[in-house]
Amino acid sequence: MKRDLHYYALLALCRYCGFDKKSARIISYASQYVDDAKINLITIRNPKPGIECDLINSKPAFYNMATCQAYFKIKTFDYAAMINNTCAFHFVPGCDGISFTSKLRCKEASPVIMDILNQALTDPDLVKLGIVFHAYADTYSHQGFSGLPSKVNDIKKCNAINEVYLESGDFLLYLFKHVFIERFDAVFDRIIPAYGHGQAMSLPDLPYLIWTYTYDCSEEFHGEYRAVSIDNRERYQRAIVHIKHYLLQYLFLHPQFGDKDKKKYDFDRLMKQLIQKGSDKNREEAWISFMLEQGMYCERDIPTIVYYEDDWVSEAFIDYDKRIFNNRRVLEAKITKNFDHTCWYRFYLAVKWYKKLFFTSCRKHALFISDGISI
Repeated sequence: MKRDLHYYALLALCRYCGFDKKSARIISYASQYVDDAKINLITIRNPKPGIECDLINSKPAFYNMATCQAYFKIKTFDYAAMINNTCAFHFVPGCDGISFTSKLRCKEASPVIMDILNQALTDPDLVKLGIVFHAYADTYSHQGFSGLPSKVNDIKKCNAINEVYLESGDFLLYLFKHVFIERFDAVFDRIIPAYGHGQAMSLPDLPYLIWTYTYDCSEEFHGEYRAVSIDNRERYQRAIVHIKHYLLQYLFLHPQFGDKDKKKYDFDRLMKQLIQKGSDKNREEAWISFMLEQGMYCERDIPTIVYYEDDWVSEAFIDYDKRIFNNRRVLEAKITKNFDHTCWYRFYLAVKWYKKLFFTSCRKHALFISDGISI
């Protein structure tokens, strides 16, 4: 799924369920930030007492807090990154099947993500909840694929049925597909690794799309190909209905996050908005218009509801510079005076919490994987 769902649709859904504006923003921002938190190491120049951090080469640091990676940069194709980021947050294993490879196949509302979600529902930490909702939502859109390169992700004859709006990279690949349709799968296998849903491009992440592909459904991948037709509209709407249920449950358990002036909004209209066609930008702008029309927000709220990926990190570090903080490693950063109260620090702690639960739950469901992390 993309930002239109992970952030904007979730923001609207939180308001529909009765969360106040601040709480709705924290949940939805944490959800989307899972796709943007690429830094995996920050060494600290001015540590503070009481701040939880790691020691890297005897220096205080924040480590192993990335939740995503640059999927087509070869240097990020290491086991630890793929397990801790791609598998943990974007392709949560379904734990079905016999082989290790089959168990890694993502499954809708898998037992692993449900274990973590049930923990989050009892915890009055909105950042944790938002992070878990990202992974939970992705189990709907990414089901059938795996977070490690494998035959699970080696698909054939991938094609959109209805009109598709693609961003530049996927548009070029899709154009290539239609020009060289007979040779596309053979060529595609050579240039795009069977990693995640790379061979399906961004088709699983488009909420309005109906698409098809064939995959090897056999346990040992001996060539038993099956054709499937996927209706993303149905998948996305089903995900939203279930997330709504969990949001209402959470608010019942933690009423302090509710809006004192709760209003009624049109859920049917929200569901239609979810599957509207258009480019990524147009869908995001349509969500803002929808929330304004519904009265969830007013014009003066617009600066606070538009998503900017550096909002949280820039509040946490005195010397924030987008050029420097756009790397996997940031050295000798300076934290702000109120760092321990920032959402970025809460996100860091929540990611540590999530990863610990992820590996515990995988073992519980007979999927034995190591985090591959060494300090």
